[in-house]
Amino acid sequence: MNMEKHIIRFSPPDIGEQEIMEVAEALRSGWITTGPRTKLLERRIAAYIETGKTDIDCSTEEAIEKYGNKVACLSSATAAEELNLRLLGIGPGDEVIVPAYTYTSTASAVVHCGASVRFVDIQKDGAPFSHMPEMDYEALDRVIGPKTKAIIPVDLGGMVCDYERIFEIAEKKREYFRPMDDHDNPLNDLSSRIQQTIGRVAIVSDAAHALGANRDFRGQRKNAGAIADFTSFSFHAVKNFTTAEGGAATWLPLVGIEDAEIYKMFQLLSLHGQSKDALAKEKIGTWEYDIIGPWYKCNMTDIMAAIGLRQLDRYQGLLNRRAQIMAEYDKACDELGISYLVHHLENMNSSNHLYLIRIPGIDIEQRNEIIKKMAERGVATNVHYKPLPMMTAYGKDCSAYPNAYDYYHNVITLPLHTLLSDEDVKYVCEMLSEVVREVRG
Repeated sequence: MNMEKHIIRFSPPDIGEQEIMEVAEALRSGWITTGPRTKLLERRIAAYIETGKTDIDCSTEEAIEKYGNKVACLSSATAAEELNLRLLGIGPGDEVIVPAYTYTSTASAVVHCGASVRFVDIQKDGAPFSHMPEMDYEALDRVIGPKTKAIIPVDLGGMVCDYERIFEIAEKKREYFRPMDDHDNPLNDLSSRIQQTIGRVAIVSDAAHALGANRDFRGQRKNAGAIADFTSFSFHAVKNFTTAEGGAATWLPLVGIEDAEIYKMFQLLSLHGQSKDALAKEKIGTWEYDIIGPWYKCNMTDIMAAIGLRQLDRYQGLLNRRAQIMAEYDKACDELGISYLVHHLENMNSSNHLYLIRIPGIDIEQRNEIIKKMAERGVATNVHYKPLPMMTAYGKDCSAYPNAYDYYHNVITLPLHTLLSDEDVKYVCEMLSEVVREVRG
C-alpha cells in the first residue's frame, strides 16, 4: 500500500452541494444575520429532540405553535452553556460541579458567570460497559453543599450520562439548596422563579457532542436535550452536525413559566438586551426598541443556519456511516486487546462522535510515540482530553483527580468522520496495528 496516497485528516466537516446551495440562497435573500432560517432551524431541532425525526415540516402554523420557543440557536455551545447558567441566576458566590475530564468550555462558562468551578473525578477506567470517562457519582454526592447551584454532566463522545443517578443525587440534596429571591430586574426575576420552581441543584447538560443521542430515563427513551433541566449543543466544524460555528440551548418545560418567556430571555441575552431583533423591526412602524439589560452578543446568523438546515436533512445517514466506521475500529481493537468506548448499549445510543481507545500497559511517552508514528504514516489522531486540573488556567494540579489522570495517560482518539472511505478506514486499522505492535515491542 502506498502510504503517500493516504493522508487521513482527523475531523474535516462534511459539507455537500446542498449546504452550499442553501448558503448561496441565504446570501441572495438579504437575510444574512438572525432571520427566518435561524428560526426554522430552531424549530426543526426542537422537533428532532422530541421525535427523533428530521423530516417534519416546521414551516406550518401548527409546527410553529408546537415547536417554537423551545430551542435557542446561538454562536457557540459555550455561549449556550453560559446563557443557560445566566438564566439560572448563577453568579458570584455560587459553585458549579464539573467533571475533571472535559474540555475547557464546560468550566470556562462557569467562570464567565463569576461562579466557582468544583471539579469531580471520573469513575475508575470510565463507566462500566461504555468505558466513557463519566463522573464519579459517589464523589458528586459528597461535594454538593449549600453553595452548589448546578451540576454540568458531560456527554463525552456523544454518549449520554446516567442522568437518573444524577437527578437522584440532586433530589436527595434538596435540603442544601437555597433559591435566589431577587426581582429587581427582568433577568433576576426570571432566574429567581426558575430556581424556586426547580427547587434543587440544576442539571445543566454539556451535550456538545450528543445531538441525536438517547438513553433510557425514568422508564422512557429520551433524546439528549429532553433529559436535563437545561442543555447545550455544539455545531462547531468538527462536530457531527455543523453550522461552521454555532450551538443551541434547550430546556425542559417548567410549571408556571412559559417557554416563550424563557426563549425571549435567550434572545435578549444574545442580542445586547435589545427588545427587538432585526426580523421583528422589519415590520412597518415597528422600529422602536428598548435595551432591557447591558447583555451579550452571541446570536446565530442565517448563513450558519442555512448550513444546519441541509445538514439536518441528511443527519441520520451521517450517524449511520459513523456507526459503520466504528464497527470496523471495534474489530481492530478487539484483535489488539485495546479498550474502546462502547457507544451502543441496551439502554443508550450514542451520536457516534468520538472514538477513544486506551492501550493497556503503555505510559504517556509511549502514547505520544504512537501518535507521532501514526502521523508519520499520514493518520492524524488526537487526545480527548487532557484533564482540566492539569491546565494552567485551572491550577496545574491533578493530584486530587487520579482517575482522570490515569484515564488520560494512555488514551488516543482515532479519526472518525463521514469523509473516510472504506479504504481509509482499513488503512487506519492497519497502521494502528502496525504502530501499536512496534511501540509495545
